[in-house]
Amino acid sequence: MVKAEGVHKRFGRLEVLKGISLEVAPGSVMCVIGPSGSGKSTFLRCINHLEKIDRGRLWVDGELVGYRQVGNKLHELRESEIVHSRAKIGMVFQRFNLFPHMTAIENVRLAQETVLGRKPDVAEGKAEALMTRVGLADKMDEYPARLSGGQQQRVAIARALAMDPKVMLFDEVTSALDPELVKEVLDVMRELAREGMTMIVVTHEMGFAREVGDHVVFMDEGVIVEQGAPAKILDSPGEERTKRFLGLVLEH
Repeated sequence: MVKAEGVHKRFGRLEVLKGISLEVAPGSVMCVIGPSGSGKSTFLRCINHLEKIDRGRLWVDGELVGYRQVGNKLHELRESEIVHSRAKIGMVFQRFNLFPHMTAIENVRLAQETVLGRKPDVAEGKAEALMTRVGLADKMDEYPARLSGGQQQRVAIARALAMDPKVMLFDEVTSALDPELVKEVLDVMRELAREGMTMIVVTHEMGFAREVGDHVVFMDEGVIVEQGAPAKILDSPGEERTKRFLGLVLEH
């Protein structure tokens, strides 16, 4: 469902991604772990072309991300084409990025109408079903400011799901939440995984990675240090850098 081949990304002189190659099978959950500044979030942003890669290739569902290949040359897609292809890649951010002047259900409706061209009544029905699915049937008409962080994050998940994505990207979606609100968001993600949604999850929640992940990738300094089954990476990592990181994280 997602394939990265030699992906490089730099910001000025800082090389953030140094040749990332990986594959995510349809219906699987890949958890990406690693210290801050290791390139995890940048890699996610490259998958839906919020950041342009400098070298390499990225595919989602068999299509190149952000580019069209003609012969050996890559041609960047127009913005309108990028917006349309991005619709099949749901992304949920650390900060909820909800529109504060719109109610929860309006936030879930908006992109359906503007990007997918759904009729208002169809978008409304879809939004209601998804708000119910994430456990917020009684909060549809609330504005984001009146919702807890966990509720806002669940609205953000519903908004991403409303686009019928092929893959969901989660960028440390629980790190801004109070500890007691983390579970309600992870429970929604667990349910999505059970339903077979392809997911790439950047997370510090090692329990979630162990329980829900099919594959764990440890990144540091812009490279994949090691990857494999959760039990192998989390319980018996082969690399010193992985051992050091897990030693620090699992102590807390």
